[in-house]
Amino acid sequence: MSQFFCNFAVCKEHEMEYTAKTYDKARAEVSLCGTDAHVMLHVTDAELSCEEQMAALRGATERLMGEMEGWKPVLRRVFVSDSANQNHHVVEEWRGGDVATGVVEQPPLDGTKVAVWLWLMRDVECRRLASGLCEVRQGDCRHLFSAGEHREGADSHEQSERLIEDYAGQLLAEGLTLEANCARTWFFVQNVDCNYMGLVKARNEVFARHGLTPDTHFIASTGIGGRCADPRVTVLMDTYAVDGVGKENIGYLYAPTHLNRTTEYGVSFERGAYIDFADRRQVLISGTASIDNRGNVQYPYDIRRQVKRMTENVEVLLGEAGCGWGDVQVIIVYLRDISDRRIVELYLQKHFAHIPRILTYARVCRSGWLVEMECMAMRAGR
Repeated sequence: MSQFFCNFAVCKEHEMEYTAKTYDKARAEVSLCGTDAHVMLHVTDAELSCEEQMAALRGATERLMGEMEGWKPVLRRVFVSDSANQNHHVVEEWRGGDVATGVVEQPPLDGTKVAVWLWLMRDVECRRLASGLCEVRQGDCRHLFSAGEHREGADSHEQSERLIEDYAGQLLAEGLTLEANCARTWFFVQNVDCNYMGLVKARNEVFARHGLTPDTHFIASTGIGGRCADPRVTVLMDTYAVDGVGKENIGYLYAPTHLNRTTEYGVSFERGAYIDFADRRQVLISGTASIDNRGNVQYPYDIRRQVKRMTENVEVLLGEAGCGWGDVQVIIVYLRDISDRRIVELYLQKHFAHIPRILTYARVCRSGWLVEMECMAMRAGR
């Protein structure tokens, strides 16, 4: 057990370690498994100004990283409540350097203006490549990240097509492909009720050109409401790719008893995926809602029953990968209707109090879905 965690509760059966630490006016929720860790940073005083909240998060990050010797951030996502007025604070504090950093307007539903998710790895070398991707070398593997990417275009279809094609070109510049190496994508869509189908159409078209079809596989993904400071941008994208792992060590999750194939309603992403590294299995669960194995929304208008079905669906996906809730490193929950906040908040606190998590205000891509969850998990061994 690492020295950092020696005084905190450990889930020994799953070799996942959890803790929460408070630094002045910010709290860090941390999970650690082997050489992989996740941190969710929250402000504890919602009455602070944006500058003061950013300063609190910066101070907490500096103190945390000072205690976690040998660890480096590899992906940073900043959740803000008002990107038009807060983006300049984020740019000054977080962007630049060798860490892929994305900023998305998805207000934290604890009443604060900003929160931060950090993905950390230990004993790695990080650098920003000429292709624009951020490279993280760990042993024989390369992990490649990008965040906050967007492109100009007349509408969400054109912006998405350019965005995904350009990303495929970035991978190609590194000797990689979209089909073989991209493990995870996140798409944040402004006014998702109107613009989501443009993303869907563009992704289907680009994937088909790059050998991603119903007969091969797709990519674990989340497509959700979110926006950036520039109102002309309709789609933002974050990505994660892996080099150095054979195709035989990558699997896809379907949970056919609970979920249908996404292609049945015209969407091209996988429900989840796992990657077997030499010493661990990493599990990536896509955005998952209250849906059945025929593609129907379950329990329309009922947030209590939807959040339970959503959680059950995620649990089945995790089980298909040989994991459970004790292996989960981080949870992100998106809520369509802000008035449902308290119900979902209490549910998460009751069932997942120990797991780093955030509840944000973000419209789910289908109006009948009230809530959506994604997560990442890790188990030692293969």
